Amino acid sequence: MTHPGPGVMPGLEPSTAGGGPAISAAPSPEAAGVPGLDAADVPSLDGAGVPAPGRPGGASGPAGPVAEPVGAALQPQLDAFLAAAEDELIAFRRDLHMHPELGYNEYRTTKLLAERLMAAGLEPRVLPRGTGLFCDIGPADGTTIALRADIDALPLHDEKEGVPYRSTVPGVAHACGHDVHTVMVLGAGLFLAQQAAAGLLPGRVRLLFQPAEETPGGALDVMAAGGIAGVDRAFALHCDPRIEVGQLGLRTGPITAACDKVFVKVTGPGGHTARPHLTADLVYALAKIVTELPAALSRRVDPRSSLSLVWGRVSAGSVANAIPDDGIAEGTVRCLDDEAWHRAPDMMKSLLQSVASAYDVEASLDYVRGVPPTVNEAASVQMFRDAAVQVIGEDGVVPTPQSLGGEDFGWYLESVPGALARLGVRTPGSPGEYDLHRGDFDVDERCIAVGVRVLTGTALTALWEAGRPGDEDRIESETLG
Repeated sequence: MTHPGPGVMPGLEPSTAGGGPAISAAPSPEAAGVPGLDAADVPSLDGAGVPAPGRPGGASGPAGPVAEPVGAALQPQLDAFLAAAEDELIAFRRDLHMHPELGYNEYRTTKLLAERLMAAGLEPRVLPRGTGLFCDIGPADGTTIALRADIDALPLHDEKEGVPYRSTVPGVAHACGHDVHTVMVLGAGLFLAQQAAAGLLPGRVRLLFQPAEETPGGALDVMAAGGIAGVDRAFALHCDPRIEVGQLGLRTGPITAACDKVFVKVTGPGGHTARPHLTADLVYALAKIVTELPAALSRRVDPRSSLSLVWGRVSAGSVANAIPDDGIAEGTVRCLDDEAWHRAPDMMKSLLQSVASAYDVEASLDYVRGVPPTVNEAASVQMFRDAAVQVIGEDGVVPTPQSLGGEDFGWYLESVPGALARLGVRTPGSPGEYDLHRGDFDVDERCIAVGVRVLTGTALTALWEAGRPGDEDRIESETLG
């Protein structure tokens, strides 16, 4: 049973027409293209950070919490907004899906987003590299909540058949749902801009359209440009084809893992396999490194951190009767605990030297950082949950498991509290199993309206909660999973 947390925005109750939003039918396949994207040139950041606060998007509303009637009016306002905007959002998604761009090449995507936001009276700021942007909505003083979307695609061939929005770029596809993430944050931003223009937004919402999540590195570019400066909390949704459309998967604590790459090179004098005692048996030493390092590493940290080293490539020698003079091993380190993740490189280097010295070989480690674990803050998960219960219904909130996949939203959560949730995109009752990073990946487009509702409700709930003193002790640190 979902309990009513302290973050519920007054009046965020379901409309009298039903317990949650109706999942409407998707528009016809002919609904393609994005109308009204003919704004002027887009201002760009110079790398110095966030521009001085001003009057964002024409907003002139109060900085403090809004009056209760605003919350009470949210459901019908959202209904009306989506009735008018859902077709455009789906068309926008299909346009992005047809024209996917890899990390740091998202120039067209960035331009379309900037033009659409400016058409709504907002002032987007393009990142210094020219791809990705962020945009503030609402009064400059008070709490700032960030909503993040990743905009890059994957180097995969689009294998879908019979859809008019199949990728037109050979070998590139939105096979992870980033086009959906982008449109959901855009839709939430357009609705919140209407609220801000009417003076009804009780704080600031920052839209983060991040490049190069798959590379990764885009999150660090956003941060370097000042994208989370002044942000109090950050939220994001990620498509999940294992969850049905209309549902939201939540989990407190680690939800995705750190993912780093390791490259080990072992060198020795080499020699004849008939006389291993006169040289260093490099292949044997390499085998010991490959087998002993994962076991030793797992014994140096709390088992609950789920720190694991798994090799993907091992290579040494070229003939059967010669001991080679070098060999390599490559693999990945994954971890669910932030502290263990920070300690992992030094621990691995120490263990590697210990094993290598026992067999009289030299070993070097190249440890390449990927992304930290994404660790959801309990209070932020509660805000997600409170808002979702109100806008999609209590049955729409489901637990979700941890994943050892990487997600660079974790970089933001190292600096500010927040949460990542999984949005159901699977058509109810559909046959077969679908997963991310597959050429046939697709979504039930009714998920876009659900995501807009959840992001909007969560942002407003978080802003409202920031203005309610004395409720901190009511936040529960439960694990939703």
